[in-house]
Amino acid sequence: MARDSTTTGGASATGWRTSIRGSAAGITAGLIGWLFLVEITSGVLQGYYVPLIPDLVEHLGIHDADFNWFEAAQLLLSALVVPILAKLGDMFGHKRVLLVSTVLTAGASWWLVVAGDFWSFLAAWALQGFYVVWLPLEIALIFERGRRSGTGASQTRRAAGLLVVALEAGAIIGALSSGRILTALGGDIPLTMMLPAVAVTLVFFAILFGVPESEPLPGRTLDLAGFVLLSLALLLITSGLTFLRLNGPQTWWVWGLIAIGVLAFLPFGRHELRQPDPAIDLRVLRQPNMWPVQLTAGLIGISLLGAQAPLSTYAGTPRENGYGLGLDAGDISTLIGAYLISMIVGALLFPLVSRWATPRIALIIAASLVAVGYLLFLPFHLETWQVFLNMAIAGLGSGALVGAMPAAAAAAAPRGQTGVASALTNTTKTIGGSFASAVFGVVLFAGAAQAVTAGASSLSGYLTVWAICGAGALVAAVLLCFVPKLAFADAAPVDVEPEPRIDPAPERPTGP
Repeated sequence: MARDSTTTGGASATGWRTSIRGSAAGITAGLIGWLFLVEITSGVLQGYYVPLIPDLVEHLGIHDADFNWFEAAQLLLSALVVPILAKLGDMFGHKRVLLVSTVLTAGASWWLVVAGDFWSFLAAWALQGFYVVWLPLEIALIFERGRRSGTGASQTRRAAGLLVVALEAGAIIGALSSGRILTALGGDIPLTMMLPAVAVTLVFFAILFGVPESEPLPGRTLDLAGFVLLSLALLLITSGLTFLRLNGPQTWWVWGLIAIGVLAFLPFGRHELRQPDPAIDLRVLRQPNMWPVQLTAGLIGISLLGAQAPLSTYAGTPRENGYGLGLDAGDISTLIGAYLISMIVGALLFPLVSRWATPRIALIIAASLVAVGYLLFLPFHLETWQVFLNMAIAGLGSGALVGAMPAAAAAAAPRGQTGVASALTNTTKTIGGSFASAVFGVVLFAGAAQAVTAGASSLSGYLTVWAICGAGALVAAVLLCFVPKLAFADAAPVDVEPEPRIDPAPERPTGP
């Protein structure tokens, strides 16, 4: 009888745990649907304005080069605010902070509609960069919803792949629609700019009514001094890299800014190690399942954020230079669209490869694909099909890593730090992209005098860009080999209250 009671209790407990797992999976699936809409909107914001840049330059009465300041300001703001907002999400709830960032993004998007001069447009464009924190907060929401079932890591990988699909699909939709909308509206810039503002406004209500809140860990504090020191270091480094791109390497004070920014991490580190609840937990950051992921994000940012403009300009370079593809704007858009589709495929394949092998092996494969894709440019770059193939290979790896890096960081972080851990991958990626943009701008400009056609860069400059991208991804693949073999795998269910049961002792028969 005791055996039967134990068996029944075990079966009941197992069924109860299975129910919890199914419930968590259902909640996560429902959560993905709403966050899918959020990431489509994020993609639209990233793709919508690019075809409009020539018209925006004319509308504002500025020079083409002045648009670089808009991109630099947005990158700078995102590098500064993303860690802070992510920590606030860990403290007060990720949905709450996601709503705040959406309100700020919507306000900036509407400001862009009415902005008619350089400075107001610069401020609005920079503030619109609050959308960059959406993906890290979404990853944290998903992981926290799956943590109780013990399947948070695998659920987050699958969900991150779907979110990247939404992101890239939104970018394609935005890029393909904006120019056509502008033409249909008779060249009316303010009216054309209203559509992304409307989309962000609507997605606020999708989050408000469709996304459940996470359960923040109580007793957290905001290390304001730590965030001030971190922001100062990031401000100096990213500003220095921006001015390096704009002013050139011969400007001595640019290097001074970068050096001071790097040195500013020393007092930041000493301060953080003394804090019971630091802004960035350096003890967690130096764990073997965390630091390779964060460094990989920075190294992949070199190609992910820094190489797209050089690839576009190379595709448009006239063939009379002896290199380049000589494509027009429409064909370049098709090439970029194919690259984005390959990123979608990579994002969908990553969780499948992770299940077939391990998440660690899948990360190494993804980084290796990026390395192979860009290194193939060195011998094969003269034909359109060669460039397409190289970009497709690199796109498979890049698409996998866009969602996999924050998901891996969330899986490696302790409870209460998933938001800031996933957000740090975005910050390091931004720094890597800023570094690459600055260096690539200098390299390509330095060789421009060797080109046959005016304004074209030299082949040696493009080869240098591709070599740096490939080498960075190769180093990332090597660093990921230092990750423990079973890192980022699902753990046993946590924080689950055991099923209430009565002590079986009183139930034992007392009679003969």
